[in-house]
Amino acid sequence: MRRRLSLLAACTAGAAIGATAHTAHAAPLPPVRVILVGDSTVAPGNGYGDALCARFVPEVACVNLGANGRSSKSFRAEGRWDKVQELLREAGSFHVQYVLVQFGHNDQPGKRHATDLVTEFPANMARYARDVRALGGVPILVTPLTRRTFKGPYLRDTLAPWGAATRRAAAAENVAVLDLNAGSAAAVQAMGQAEADTLAEEPAPPPAPDGKKGKSKFDWTHLGPKGAALFGAMVAGELAQAVPAIAPYLASQPKPKPKPDQAPQPKQRQ
Repeated sequence: MRRRLSLLAACTAGAAIGATAHTAHAAPLPPVRVILVGDSTVAPGNGYGDALCARFVPEVACVNLGANGRSSKSFRAEGRWDKVQELLREAGSFHVQYVLVQFGHNDQPGKRHATDLVTEFPANMARYARDVRALGGVPILVTPLTRRTFKGPYLRDTLAPWGAATRRAAAAENVAVLDLNAGSAAAVQAMGQAEADTLAEEPAPPPAPDGKKGKSKFDWTHLGPKGAALFGAMVAGELAQAVPAIAPYLASQPKPKPKPDQAPQPKQRQ
C-alpha cells in the first residue's frame, strides 16, 4: 500500500524533492504546462490551485481552470473541458502537458450537478483520463479534498467513497492518482476542529447578541490562504512522488505574490 504522507511530510516533500532534483539538473529544463481541472476546492480565490501553481519553477506554465460548483458532469457539459482540449492541441513548445483532474464535492447527492457514484462518476473520471492521453497529455486523477466537519472529536470524511471511486478509475485507466482525500483527512483529523477552522476562507463570525449569525464566507469546505498553502504543498508532495518526471519542476519555496505595481508581464513565446 502506498505510504500516506504525514502532515509534516505533505507540507515539505514536494519542495524538498523539487529542490534536490532541480539542483542536480545541469541542463535547462524544457518548458512544460500543468493544467488544473476541478471544483471550488481547486479554483482561484477559494481553493488550493493557485498555491500549487506557485510551487512550480518558471519553466512551468500552470493554468488553473478550476470552477466553483462544478461536478465531473457539469464541467464537461458547460464546455469548460473544451478549453482544456484546446490547450492540449496547441502544445506549442511545451515538452509535456500534465492535466490534474479533481471532482467529487458537487457530484454528491443533493447537489445541482450530482452524478451516480457507482456508474456515472467513475466513468466521467476515466473519460477525462482517456481524453488527455488521446491528445498527448499526461492525465493525473486527484481524489477530492476532505471537508473539515467533525462529529465530536472525529472527522466526518463524507467524500471517502468518491476518493475510492477516483482511485478505481485511475487503476482502470493505468494513470497516476494523488490521494488528496486520504492525506487531507489525516491532516485535518490530527489538528482537530478548532485548528481546522483556521484553514477556512474567513474566520467563523462570533455569535451575535441577538443569536443571529453574521454574514461570513466561513465554511468547512473552501480555503483561505493558510488552507491553500497547506493543501497546495500536500498536492505538490504527492505529485513529486507519483510522477517523478515532474519533481525537478517543483521549487524549494512557493513564488511570492507580486505587489500591485509589480504585476507579472506575459511571457513571450519563443
